[in-house]
This record gives sequence, structure tokens and C-alpha cells, in this order.
Amino acid sequence: MKNKKSYTFIDLFSGCGGLSCGLEMAGHRCLLGVDANKEAIKSFAANHHEAAVYLGDIKKLSEQKLKALLKGKKVDMVVGGPPCQGFSTVGRGEVKDQRNQLFKEFVRIVKATQPKVILFENVTGLVAKKNEVILKQIFQYFEKLGYNMDARVLCAEEFGVPEKRRRTIIMGVKDGECIFPMASHGVRASKKIMTVKDALKNLKSADGKIYNHDVKLTEIKKIADRERLKFIPAGRGIRYKEDEKEFLPKKLWFGVNWNTLRENRFRQTRLQRLPLNEPSPTILTSRTSYYHPVQPRYLTPREAAACQSFPNDFIFHGSQTAVFRQIGNAVPPLLARALGQVVSELTFKKGKSQKKEVSSIMGKNAFHYSESTFL
Repeated sequence: MKNKKSYTFIDLFSGCGGLSCGLEMAGHRCLLGVDANKEAIKSFAANHHEAAVYLGDIKKLSEQKLKALLKGKKVDMVVGGPPCQGFSTVGRGEVKDQRNQLFKEFVRIVKATQPKVILFENVTGLVAKKNEVILKQIFQYFEKLGYNMDARVLCAEEFGVPEKRRRTIIMGVKDGECIFPMASHGVRASKKIMTVKDALKNLKSADGKIYNHDVKLTEIKKIADRERLKFIPAGRGIRYKEDEKEFLPKKLWFGVNWNTLRENRFRQTRLQRLPLNEPSPTILTSRTSYYHPVQPRYLTPREAAACQSFPNDFIFHGSQTAVFRQIGNAVPPLLARALGQVVSELTFKKGKSQKKEVSSIMGKNAFHYSESTFL
């Protein structure tokens, strides 16, 4: 790769370390992971052996403590994604949500370490019109520190992830121009989209073991639902009366009056199986969100992690509930690897300025996910 460089970085709001995992795949080196969740940071430490870890409230991570954890090492890049519930398009997404202000802690750490590059990831709701003030504020804080800023909404499946997931990626470069990866998979690229079938065909790590894959824990307690699943094909579920009639024998119908339900449907699809020949829908934080595409059971954590593109030797720690939360909240490693690869190609020239207007990033089609959104 032309002008390929390797950078050191610290990962704020790291979770289990999906972003760090992908950046390390691209040749960069993690120095520190920071998160307030005990089980997530345990997973992070188990998979990033050379990185230090800080468990606790980032607001209590003083500059003195930060320097001690870094042991004099220079930080080239600060990456991460603060809690995103306040920005989310799912639920209320309150602009005044206090969690939106956690990006200021990100700014504080950037100011203390003076990296060349920053990478800030979040939900697509961050580029919604209602969050324009927040996005402008984010840009202004970093621009005052000398960074050229830009943002894109990227599709994970366009970078080899067997999952449909969209994330807002904000990049800042000091004395350089922001660049984003071009799609490597799909209709705009040379490689085919990866599917759930691709993800699940081999779950073994290099040592021959399959980690986080206790099938006994995936049992569906409700006998009727286990029976119903046997009749539901991959990629389908029950949401409408027509689904019930198409897939289920009458003795297994739900016994609801569809005419009295709002919009004559279930609020969420029930018994939703993953497809086999398509990418997975977005992997969520609940282990009961989706069902195995063929077998009458839930997914194991390893299967969910495979859909998120985690390598098979990435081991998660904590309860089933905690592990699914870690996986669902993570940045898909292969998406992070693509970002890491373009960071390796950045060039820096003193005083190089690139002013990007927030309104041009948002645009009226921000949530139509048209081709222009991703380029």
C-alpha cells in the first residue's frame, strides 16, 4: 500500500474493542482502552494484550493518570465513540440528552495528547437535521484544536462485514486532508457482499476451538415458539396475519385478533430468523432479537460476533447478556480495518486547511442512504 504508515492510538469508550481490533488488523497499535463497563473492559484486555486499560468514568481520567498509563509513549491517533442513545434515530433521541456532552471528554483527551488523527464513530442519527447544532459543536471544538474535519455515513456490508449496519464516521486530521474508504464489496466494488452463510460456515479459531459458543444456552424456553420456528424459513418471521397463515399450521397460530392490533400487525417481527444468502440485519444488544437461520434456537455469541466480523479468536468475557451487549455495541472490525487502511495513506503538510460545512454533510438526503451519501 502506497505510503503505508503505522500509528499508535488510544480507544475511548472502547467497549470490548471492535474498533481497536479492526485498526490493529490494518497495522496500527493500541496503547490504551478506556471504558466504564467492567465486563467490556475485561474482554478488551483479553484481546489487546499490549494495551493498557482504564476502567472507570472518563471524566475522572486525569491528565496525570493518562500520562502514567501511556508510559511516555506518543499518541498518533485518538479514536472512539461515546454513548449514542441521545443521538439515536430509534426512540426519542433527545438533543439535550446529557450523554451528548460526553464528546467533550473526547475533546479533552485529544487536547492532552495532540494526536495527528482523530476518529469518532456514532449512529447515523448524528447527521439528522435535529442534531445539526451538536454536529457543528463537535466540528468547532476540534477545529479550534487545529483539525480539518469531515464525516461520512458508511455501510458495513460494503467493507466485507456480513451485516447491514450503518455508522457515522467523523474524521479529523491535523495538517492534512480527511479521506474515507471506498467500498470493497457490493455493486460498487469488485467483491461480492458477504452473507450470514459465509459468516457461519467456519467458527473455529486457529487452535481448533470454538469460543463463546455454548449451544445449550440458546434454547428457547417457550415450547410453542420452538415448534413455530421449525416452520419459518431463513430470513423470515411473523409480523402480519399473512405471515402466520403462510408459515404456521393452524394449531400454532398466535390466537390474536389481527384486526384489533395497531396497523393490523405485531409492533416487531416475532421469531425473526437471520437470512442465509444475505447479510444479517443489524446485530442488536439483546440475545433474543434474532433466531438461527436454520435451527430452532437463538444465536450463540460466537455466531452474532461472526456476523459483526469479529475474528474467531476474539474471546468475550461476562454473562450471555453482557457479551451480547458488547457485540451489539461494537464497531464491526472489518469496517474499522477499512478506516485504518485509509489512515495509513494520509499525508501531512504543515498548515494544510480543509474547511467542511456541516450542512453539506447532512444534506436533505442524509437518511436516504443514496450513493452520494457514501462517497
